[in-house]
Amino acid sequence: MKRSEKSELTVAKILDAAMVEFGMNGYTGGTVNNICKTGINKGLIYHNFKDKNDLYLSCLKISCDKLVVYVESKNCSNDMMQYMKIRMDFFMEYPNEAHILFESLLNPQPQLQIEIQKAMREFDALNERIYRNTIKKLTLRKNVTMEDAMSYFRQVQTMFNGYFSSPAYQNIALDEKVKIHETNIPKLFNFMLYGIAKGDDEK
Repeated sequence: MKRSEKSELTVAKILDAAMVEFGMNGYTGGTVNNICKTGINKGLIYHNFKDKNDLYLSCLKISCDKLVVYVESKNCSNDMMQYMKIRMDFFMEYPNEAHILFESLLNPQPQLQIEIQKAMREFDALNERIYRNTIKKLTLRKNVTMEDAMSYFRQVQTMFNGYFSSPAYQNIALDEKVKIHETNIPKLFNFMLYGIAKGDDEK
């Protein structure tokens, strides 16, 4: 086996173990020592990853990229409600990826916020692409531009995620947070797209 192939296998083994560790215990509870208990030499970990932060961020990027590939494999590109269902299917099928992604989304480590944003770029781009394509199928109100709609989407999304980081949810387990978040976000997008009040012609 070539040295490069052996190195790739080593990195893959480390990442597989790290995905389980951070998926089960989160950033705070996850440790390099626990990963070593799976039979991986600590020296190999630090040879391939700078530190725990680097390893965690690598797992986050894997989680985000895996979700993007999963969604794209379902040929979902312009239906927000279909996307939310596919997304929920992914999180049910891959709980470790779901835990890592949602911990970073709802309870990011303050010292890693910039790096977390970089790791989640593809996920954020997917969200915006599907929302934009959904908007294209609608007739916008007079004087509302596509960029107005996108700006509104970003603001509401940030506020919605921020609510799950608030004291109201600080004592709720991550699994329950994910369930509540993913159950309610389709309703939020439905309200954003179609409103909450009947028009005069519906009364």
